[in-house]
Amino acid sequence: MNFPRTFLAIFSLAAGLAVCAPAQADLQLATAKNCMACHAVDKKLVGPAYKDIAAKYAGQTDAAARLESKVMKGGGGVWGPVPMPANTQVSPAEAKQLVAWVLGQK
Repeated sequence: MNFPRTFLAIFSLAAGLAVCAPAQADLQLATAKNCMACHAVDKKLVGPAYKDIAAKYAGQTDAAARLESKVMKGGGGVWGPVPMPANTQVSPAEAKQLVAWVLGQK
């Protein structure tokens, strides 16, 4: 058995799973909080695609704070005539987690 090669293979697999796990967990959170009823990752539904949101707000230093507020309080006028309702079931910590995930979409 070649220990360094085996260790490297196991480490690489674990690292890959660690990178995928948060993304999957945040998709599950978005589903659990009913975000996916109006949004999808890569296509417009009632609201914009998460990839489009990430592109629109890329590089804006205040984007996360503004979007966290919109997730919890609702908003309108940015993406068309359909307003986003307030999501009172989402805690501030969950809003922060969801927005970080959304802004990370490519």
